[in-house]
Amino acid sequence: MIACGECQHCQEQTYSLCDNTNPNAHLLEKMYGDSVAAIFGYSHAFGGYAGSHAEYIRVPFADQGAFLVPEGLSDESVVFCSDAFPTGFMAADMAGIKPGMVVAVWGCGGVGQMAIQSARILGAERIIAIDGHPERLRIAQAHAGATHLLNYREVNIQEALKELTGGRGPDVCIDAVGMEAFGEGPGYYYDRVKQWVRLENDRPIVLREAIMACRKGGTVSIVGVYSGFVDKIPMGAAMNKALTFKMGQMHAQKYIPRLLEYVRDGKVDPSYLITHQVGLEEGQKAYDLFYEKRDHCMRAVFTP
Repeated sequence: MIACGECQHCQEQTYSLCDNTNPNAHLLEKMYGDSVAAIFGYSHAFGGYAGSHAEYIRVPFADQGAFLVPEGLSDESVVFCSDAFPTGFMAADMAGIKPGMVVAVWGCGGVGQMAIQSARILGAERIIAIDGHPERLRIAQAHAGATHLLNYREVNIQEALKELTGGRGPDVCIDAVGMEAFGEGPGYYYDRVKQWVRLENDRPIVLREAIMACRKGGTVSIVGVYSGFVDKIPMGAAMNKALTFKMGQMHAQKYIPRLLEYVRDGKVDPSYLITHQVGLEEGQKAYDLFYEKRDHCMRAVFTP
C-alpha cells in the first residue's frame, strides 16, 4: 500500500484508505463510490504504479512506506513482512482475537499461514485450518500452529466445524482466500458459470461458508481480495446471527514495525513460505507453478 501519512485515514492508521496517493481515483469512485490508496503493481485502478516485480522501483512517500530491517535478519525472513504477514496479522488483529477463542481460517496459502500464526500469537486456544491441499494443511500444522485440519475435498466443512465446537461454531472466521476460491458441489460451478458469462466478478464460496459457520455474535474477518460483485450472499444469516464483519486491504504501515520485532525476537520466521526461488526471467514459470499449485508451490521469490 502507498500512503501519504497526512490525511485523516493515515492519521487513524487505516493506511489502505489513504485519500492522496491514487492518481486514478476517479476509476475506483465509479466502481466503489470512493477511492482507496494506491498499490504497487496492482492495476491502473489502484494508481498504475509499476514495481511489484522489478529490480528497481520509484518509492513515493518513502518516509511512510520504507522501514529499517533489524540487523542480522535475512532477506528471506523479512520479505513477507511487506505482505502476507501484515495481511494475515491484520485479519487476526481486527477480528479481536483473545485468549481462549476458537478461530477458523479458510485458505492455507501465504496469507492464511500468517493468519494462523497471528491467531496463535494473540492467544487463540484452537485454530482450525481449512484447505483442499494436504501439503498446505500439513505445513499449517507443522509451522504455523494450527490445532485442527479440515480438507474441504474430504469433509463437509459446516458439519465438521459444528462437531469441533460443540455445535456452537467458531468465534472468528477468517477468509484468507477471496475472489478466486475453489470448492466442491453445485455452488462452486454456479459461480464459475456466472463468471464465464460475465454476470459475477468473484467466487464468494468461502465468504458464504464463513457466514454460515460463524457462531452467533461472532466475527467474520475478510482479507482475501474481492474485486466487484458477488452473488447469493446469505445476508439473512449474517443479520439474524448478529455477526460482525471486519475487512479491508492491509494497513501495512501500521503493522510492519511490530512484525519486524516478532521476526527479530524469533516468535515468527515467515521464510518457510518460500518454496521456490527463481530469477526475474523465470517469472512466468513461477506464476504458472503458483496458480496451478504444482510442485507444492506456496510462494515464489524472485532474486534479481
